[in-house]
Amino acid sequence: MFQILEKKMLNDAVCMVKLAAPLIAKKVQPGQFIIFRLDEFGERVPLTVADYEPEKGTITLIFQLAGESTRAFAALKAGDAILDLVGPLGMPTEIPEETQSVCVIGGGVGCAIAYPQAKHLHQMGLQVDTIVGFRNKDIVILEEEFRTCSDNLYLCTDDGSYGTKGFVTNVLQQQLENGKKYDLVIAIGPVPMMKFVCKTTEPYGIKTLVSLNPIMVDGTGMCGGCRVTVGGKVKYACVDGPDFDGHQVDFDELMRRNTTYREEEHDCRLHGKGNH
Repeated sequence: MFQILEKKMLNDAVCMVKLAAPLIAKKVQPGQFIIFRLDEFGERVPLTVADYEPEKGTITLIFQLAGESTRAFAALKAGDAILDLVGPLGMPTEIPEETQSVCVIGGGVGCAIAYPQAKHLHQMGLQVDTIVGFRNKDIVILEEEFRTCSDNLYLCTDDGSYGTKGFVTNVLQQQLENGKKYDLVIAIGPVPMMKFVCKTTEPYGIKTLVSLNPIMVDGTGMCGGCRVTVGGKVKYACVDGPDFDGHQVDFDELMRRNTTYREEEHDCRLHGKGNH
């Protein structure tokens, strides 16, 4: 059992929980994820670790209330416990040795994954610009946390209700056109956002890493559900990723595969068929 030490709603649809998980906290690195299961009847849900404190033995998860499992998780309180927490899984983010200037880009709840990247790079002493985007002001998360680990923070909203009006790609394009030089771009968020970030950086020859979120079941590479095509070859996000060279990813295939079970998603739970 893994006890919840702290729980907070960051907005109406995004929850943050801090869990006691000393072994995972000791080993996890930026880019890696865990799989949780609330109880013996629960589904296995992958989440990237948003923060970790090895000295305190805690990890932080930030997730969107998207289905039965995440809603049930968000309904728990500090002092409650969940049954399973497996990890760290996946490969840590690899930063090329020559890297000095990085742009970290997060979209929506993907900012929960972008934050540990920006924090880690800042602690490495690198120049870190961060661009984060949200639909509107009401769903902005982690603004102050990003400010503490960014040399420059650019916040934008689709409707212009906060920060700069427009998409993260608009801000990135403007920076590049103004002569800003980045050795590396890390983009994390909705698949279309990551696709167009990569289209923006490709003409400039900037190495761009993306964190992929395909359908995942076991997290060990056995089920094949998380397969993606990278550079014309089949890769498995749970063991080969989740980070990949964005210029090599077949994003159109990924988007098609991510909609495979949209109609069936959570149907068993909703109709009481999963309790056996």
